[in-house]
Amino acid sequence: MYTGPRILFPVACMCVLLLNAIGVWCAKEEASLALSCGSDKGGTDADGRKWDSDSKYLGSGESKTAMATFQDPSLLSQVPYMDARIFSKEFSYKFPIASKKRYWVRFHFYPSTYPGLNISNSYFSVAANDITLLSNFSASITAQALTQAYLVREYSLAPVDSDSLTITFKPSDKYPGSFAFVNGIELVPTPDLFDSATLVGFSDQSVDATSANMQTMFRLNVAGQYIPANNDSGGLLRTWYDDLPYLYGAAIGVNAQADAKLEINYKDLPDYAAPVDVYRTARSMGPDKNVNLGYNLTWIFQVDANFTYVVRLHFCEFIFSKINQRVFNIYINNQTAQTDPPADVIGWTGEQGVPTYKDYTVYINDGPGDEEIWVAMRPSTESKPEYYDALLNGLEIFKMDTAKNLAGPNPQLSEMLAKAELTSTRSFSNENTSNNIQVIGGAAGGAAAIGLVAAICIVVYQRKRRIPGTDTHTSSWLPIYGHSQTSGTKSTISGKSNASSHLSAMAQGLCRRFSLPEIRQATKNFDESYVIGVGGFGKVYKGVLDGKTKVAIKRSNPSSEQGVNEFVTEIEMLSKLRHKHLVSLIGFCEEDEEMCLVYDYMALGTLREHIYNIKKPHLSWKQRLEICIGSARGLHYLHTGAKYTIIHRDVKTTNILLDENWVAKVSDFGLSKTGPNMDNGHVSTVVKGSFGYLDPEYFRRQQLTEKSDIYSFGVVLFEVLCARPALNPSLPKDQVSLADWALNNTRKGTLEDIIDPHLKGKIVPECLKKFSDTAEKCLSDNGIDRPSMGDVLWNLEFCLQLEESASSDGSSTRSSRRGASGTSSEDISLRNRPPLHISNLSLGSESDLNEEAEDTNSAIFSQIVNPTGR
Repeated sequence: MYTGPRILFPVACMCVLLLNAIGVWCAKEEASLALSCGSDKGGTDADGRKWDSDSKYLGSGESKTAMATFQDPSLLSQVPYMDARIFSKEFSYKFPIASKKRYWVRFHFYPSTYPGLNISNSYFSVAANDITLLSNFSASITAQALTQAYLVREYSLAPVDSDSLTITFKPSDKYPGSFAFVNGIELVPTPDLFDSATLVGFSDQSVDATSANMQTMFRLNVAGQYIPANNDSGGLLRTWYDDLPYLYGAAIGVNAQADAKLEINYKDLPDYAAPVDVYRTARSMGPDKNVNLGYNLTWIFQVDANFTYVVRLHFCEFIFSKINQRVFNIYINNQTAQTDPPADVIGWTGEQGVPTYKDYTVYINDGPGDEEIWVAMRPSTESKPEYYDALLNGLEIFKMDTAKNLAGPNPQLSEMLAKAELTSTRSFSNENTSNNIQVIGGAAGGAAAIGLVAAICIVVYQRKRRIPGTDTHTSSWLPIYGHSQTSGTKSTISGKSNASSHLSAMAQGLCRRFSLPEIRQATKNFDESYVIGVGGFGKVYKGVLDGKTKVAIKRSNPSSEQGVNEFVTEIEMLSKLRHKHLVSLIGFCEEDEEMCLVYDYMALGTLREHIYNIKKPHLSWKQRLEICIGSARGLHYLHTGAKYTIIHRDVKTTNILLDENWVAKVSDFGLSKTGPNMDNGHVSTVVKGSFGYLDPEYFRRQQLTEKSDIYSFGVVLFEVLCARPALNPSLPKDQVSLADWALNNTRKGTLEDIIDPHLKGKIVPECLKKFSDTAEKCLSDNGIDRPSMGDVLWNLEFCLQLEESASSDGSSTRSSRRGASGTSSEDISLRNRPPLHISNLSLGSESDLNEEAEDTNSAIFSQIVNPTGR
């Protein structure tokens, strides 16, 4: 009898079971690791991801565990950041890996205060087998320079012929008492992600990246939103960010999104290349051929010198479907990356909705200004395409190792930032933590506007330098991982805070401290009927103190993005400032977890109410000019009249208040920044401000100057003139931003079409011209092209003189004014003008000044001619 099938069937089953077992074993062997270092049991993070204890993988050397003494609000999850493993001597982890397999390894660092340790003494190196990843690395310095609460570093390790990976932490021997630490480690097996890449400038040459070790520098979902690790494709747990902070110039193109019905078909491209969401959005140059041919769509990235970088550009055409419809050139650092043939996504993929990517390599020299990567695109004209446009869906930049080294230098804090941070740390430290340098962070203000909060959460990296006197080799440029930006306050583990303990004795001596019962009595126990406004800090109540004094009381909202930092900053600032055009701080209350600020009552509310609120009388043009002048005087005092330069950082119409006499006063100093000098021209700090008013240069470079206030004030000027919000998402795309819309109409000569209808025909033409020119200059894309606040103030006062002189003559179109001597004001020489306006003119040439009226006997110019405080 034939018995073959009966024998073979069990054998086949056995084979299947064996293969399944092998498959399960391989899956387990290649499973991702997420370790909460120093934690006994691990835990679950805010995204629901499970983190295990690292105890199973401890290798040679001694270590101890520690828990951070406070949780920064930017840490949305305690896991893995609140626990740390500390190394006082060389220590190694040992991980099982699959031979000849590429891996991501990610390190999480939270340079907080740990019991018995001074985090500023922590300098250390990290190596993976024989690859140097970090050298003489200071997480504390890096976090301070980048104004981040915590750091994430990601590396792609090339396949090795070994079944284990040893990661070694070694404290620096250059600093007494130095130690190493780590809060979290991830190990993620990956497919072969790299191949050969075209060498920029040499289209016939390529660089083999197959066996290279890499550090992820940037990973962007161009024109798209934040993609968290758990939404990444291929199980690679990557995080993708929006590209907006890296765009150069005002010409940022337009966002495009694929139709919901269009399916993204990867075809020959593996789906782990990038998530579907990356390929469903793209940035293009726009529909206007003439405009597109006049600029390059450009991104700028700060990187380390003396390394080769792989620039990966992701493409997916979902609008056009034919070859030669959209054709463009690609340039990297002003060198040709893709021009012969030019880029044609349909030509590459064959059809719509099919993604692809292109890799290019570029070497970055160590010369002045070289530590940047510029990626630019421009329509190609040679093939005469149907549309002159370009597009990009995603972008990644990787640093390649050199002689098994990926470490770059620690960033250098500017002198001003170092002093400002030291001052801030001292004022915020209590007796128990006075020796610990804490990371001072800041939350981006105005994060609710038109759904762009994810974009603003991206930190714009500053240029790094070596710290004098140290031999550092650690990169300051890291992939910008989730929630990396710090918030404006530090919370303890319990969530309680004692803000008054952070205040200087001078600040407490210059303003009154109220008890909570006094505040409750003044506001009828915070009666909702007493609410007169709501801001980023919380609600504002009207009240009466001491039975007679009308006040405005700002009460902190526990769920607000602003907190102790803004509370203390406001008190420290305003207690030392006294000016007619700055709101006066009477005192504060900090009791039973309540934080309140008490101000003079501003009877007429905010400037914005009188521009948009149709229930109130419309302001005349002269009233608006006087309000703008008062506001400019207040800001001018901040920039030049105080002991230090003070940058307001949140200039907008809701922060300009009006008293019963229509006197304008600048308010809300919670986001203000100060420094002992401006020798470096800027303060490097996290981006804060309000959408619609935010300086694009500050947004891109994270370098704050007083010119950032100038930009915001330029938006205010157009807001006053046009009587519409800085942002109105209900309008067509080209009109959403008032700054863009006003500039567009100003340059086309159609500004009168968009000004407040109640002002049309009621403004002296010369006054309108001078006013719009001033506002336009304020909105210059580059800060160096903007006027000083002194220049702005002078021009606004001149606008008022033009308006008043025309009114006194009974003429609405008078173009010149005669002085008492009969001499035309246009003929007055520069001899009486302050030197500031001759040597540093921002609103025209010196010859232009001869055409501007100036009455040297007028008190209007007293603040410019006789500036106070310096």
